[in-house]
Amino acid sequence: MEAAVEPSRDARGRAASHPRGRGERSPPDSRKVYMDYNATTPLEPEVIQAMTEAMREAWGNPSSPYPAGRKAKDIIDTARENVAKMICGKPQDIIFTSGGTESNNLVIHSVVKHFHQTRPSKGSPAELCSPLDGATPHLITCTVEHDSIRLPLEHLVEERVAAVTFVPVSKVNGQVEVEDILAAVCPATCLVTIMLANNETGVIMPISEISQRIKALNQKRTASGLPVILLHTDAAQALGKRRVDVEDLGVDFLTIVGHKFYGPRIGALYVRGLGELTPLYPMLFGGGQERNFRPGTENTPMIAGLGKAAELVTRNCEAYEAHMRDVRDYLEERLEAEFDKQRIHLNSQFPGTERLPNTCNFSIQGPQLQGHAVLARCRALLASVGAACHSDHADRPSPVLLSCGIPFDVARNALRLSVGRGTTRAEVDLIVQDLKQAVAQLEGQA
Repeated sequence: MEAAVEPSRDARGRAASHPRGRGERSPPDSRKVYMDYNATTPLEPEVIQAMTEAMREAWGNPSSPYPAGRKAKDIIDTARENVAKMICGKPQDIIFTSGGTESNNLVIHSVVKHFHQTRPSKGSPAELCSPLDGATPHLITCTVEHDSIRLPLEHLVEERVAAVTFVPVSKVNGQVEVEDILAAVCPATCLVTIMLANNETGVIMPISEISQRIKALNQKRTASGLPVILLHTDAAQALGKRRVDVEDLGVDFLTIVGHKFYGPRIGALYVRGLGELTPLYPMLFGGGQERNFRPGTENTPMIAGLGKAAELVTRNCEAYEAHMRDVRDYLEERLEAEFDKQRIHLNSQFPGTERLPNTCNFSIQGPQLQGHAVLARCRALLASVGAACHSDHADRPSPVLLSCGIPFDVARNALRLSVGRGTTRAEVDLIVQDLKQAVAQLEGQA
């Protein structure tokens, strides 16, 4: 994907442009507007500063006793506190990881291993009386999850290590229904993993309601000798765009991804009552860092950047959310005004369903207006047709949109625009005109 630069604080109101050589001016038609903030975000200046200072001053091994090592350890401890505060959790429940993919895989790996570790040994009297005699662990997810959830689960099924139920989302509201999750539960169910917000539609999933129902169900399951069902949510898309509170959500695991909220490409995993209330089994073995749950010498500069990004979210999230919602709503108004309401289909608007404040998934209807073709003819707009990890499938309609009930001909024309903290109304005006000229090109060729 072509790189773009986030407008500086004092330059907002002008479209972002690519960096050029000193003294070289950008032609008026070369301005680029980045609207793919659900794919990744640039680093905030404060984050860059925190990382630079860590590289310069805290280069020591965090396990070493000399000043540079103690400085590194202090930075890591502060970052852990900031990440925990961002999600209203406890610092001791935070484990740093390489990113969202590792965090998600670690949860799945841990729950499957815990299922086997806590079953009675084969041939024992307890096993003969167990309601799970010979059962494999069962996990529940939904059909619109990120690949870092879907693919590990599919792999477990292929290897016959676990059984998985993929619950479809509602074609009415784009959400997974709580009753459908509960209907999928069986005696061997040990994990429900549902994303907090979808990366393509922005739809917010009913995690709190799922948690409440699972907690009530777990009381009955414990009395019957069945495994407790743990709840995981991948919060990658929600953090930095809306308030996230692990107590309100009631989850056992929560995935954190730094580069989605103007931090570095590193992640973290929240585990409620780590090692005491909620099990976690390492996938790596080594020097014992992160209390042996994720060994390896800590990447102090990246952790420092993640901590600073989390601190900024805690301090400013309400303002970020309000700004992004204002710009996103203006974008949808301009699209409907310029292309006519009958021609624009807002794929991420479901009646009565909450969605992320920055996400606009839409289609411009017309036989020549497939999303990838429109983007290819845009001069200013930098965006995507869906998830960044599916960019090599640009000619196919998004499976997420099809799962949500969007018709095939509409889904293949889809564009996902996601605005950021610095996106302006002036930039919206520019990209709407850019889309108009792209559509005119395509229809003129036809």
